[in-house]
Amino acid sequence: MARVSRAMEHPRKVLHVQPSAGGLLIVSEDEEGRRFLQFGWLGASQSVVWPGFPLRLESDYTRAMVAALAFVEEPRRILVVGVGGGALPMFLRAVVPDAHIDAVDLHPEVIDVARRYFDFHEDAALHAHVADARHFMATPGPSYDVILLDAYGARGIPPSLATREFLLSTRARLAPGGVVAGNVLRFPGKWNSSMARTWKESFAQLHTFTVEESANQILVGLSDSRRRTRAELNARAEQLAREWGVAFSLRSRVAREYRESPWKGSAAKTGPK
Repeated sequence: MARVSRAMEHPRKVLHVQPSAGGLLIVSEDEEGRRFLQFGWLGASQSVVWPGFPLRLESDYTRAMVAALAFVEEPRRILVVGVGGGALPMFLRAVVPDAHIDAVDLHPEVIDVARRYFDFHEDAALHAHVADARHFMATPGPSYDVILLDAYGARGIPPSLATREFLLSTRARLAPGGVVAGNVLRFPGKWNSSMARTWKESFAQLHTFTVEESANQILVGLSDSRRRTRAELNARAEQLAREWGVAFSLRSRVAREYRESPWKGSAAKTGPK
């Protein structure tokens, strides 16, 4: 186990190893106290969390995802698909205290590990659900102002969550003026993920943000066609950063309007079929 720990990206102490339906769950900690969750010894980190400090989003892609809130004036209900170590729901619980937050994960073991090792905890405003995201989204329920899709397994995004059918059912759960942000991966040398076409076909507007020094890309889908100016989004991002008291810049991460790839995707649909 010590040899495996040294083989990781940075030397870390292994705190927990547990078999799960999604793969081997491994929790480790570095010398500074950051904790990492990964599937399998050779898997990438699914979550990086500094327990007890929810405002310190350690992964740059998570900072880009929360920048999607600049598209929403006052989020009252938020849904996070994919709990991992709980970084996103715990951050949102801290910065949007009046919002109701639902967090969904397919694997109960992941939620249990998040509670035990990553300071993830529920209260009256934050509820965790063990559920298949497809069924959760397709089941009648409340509308959400913000939906964050960050569900990854050992082999990437589950295929059932990468379909137009799933994205349309996700869009159908948006409140008027709501936003969906998804964490996807780009192919090497490409500026867009292969998922961009499916998102383009599923939302009235699509914006993107390429995460620095990473293969991650954040796709931001809107259910309405009202244009938000760059100045409007920048002003809103700056306002949120002040209100939240975060050390990182939200303005620099505000999603830009979708840039078409060399292939031509179908036009965005104006409503679910």
